[in-house]
Amino acid sequence: MSQTHSLSRQDLWSLEVYAEKRPDFRTQVMKHKQDRKIALGPNSTLYFEDRLTIQYQIQEMLRIEKVFEAEGIEEELSVYNPMLPEGCNWKATYMIEYTDVEERSAQLEKMIGIEDLVWVQVEGYDKVWAIADEDLERTNDIKTSSVHFMRFELTKDMIDTLKKGKGLSMGVEHSAYSHSLELSDNSRESLINDLD
Repeated sequence: MSQTHSLSRQDLWSLEVYAEKRPDFRTQVMKHKQDRKIALGPNSTLYFEDRLTIQYQIQEMLRIEKVFEAEGIEEELSVYNPMLPEGCNWKATYMIEYTDVEERSAQLEKMIGIEDLVWVQVEGYDKVWAIADEDLERTNDIKTSSVHFMRFELTKDMIDTLKKGKGLSMGVEHSAYSHSLELSDNSRESLINDLD
């Protein structure tokens, strides 16, 4: 990962400063996240991460855990920095969402392997399939997890084509759950900002 994309301690506010800035910062981040939350049907969502969303997550973790020592801050940075896009890819948290606990459990048993069947597609190109859960395995023989971390690697041609205004679609193709959609202009533009 190039250092230009990583967050460092210098990018973060102290707990005291963050306490003052939090209300405005939180409003800014929530508005920003709206265009980066892509619902794939009624029960699964891709949440695309970037510097702003990851900085917010780190600041919130430091706040909740009351971490102010350098070592603890570096630890949080090392956990969250791998979730930052690197200019040639997108990184997202994929969540399978059922409000009813029993229904969720039953569906997760049917959805084994779904994390490898999520895709993005630039108009005129083949689908790009998710590279899922590089940090740890989240599926076993019985069921999949309700949360997965994904990376989508794009070619330079795909990036250039997107920047020229071509469409972008996303979806999931699993025998137990299949949905796709064309992204809105706002979501497309927000994701293009992640690319070099």
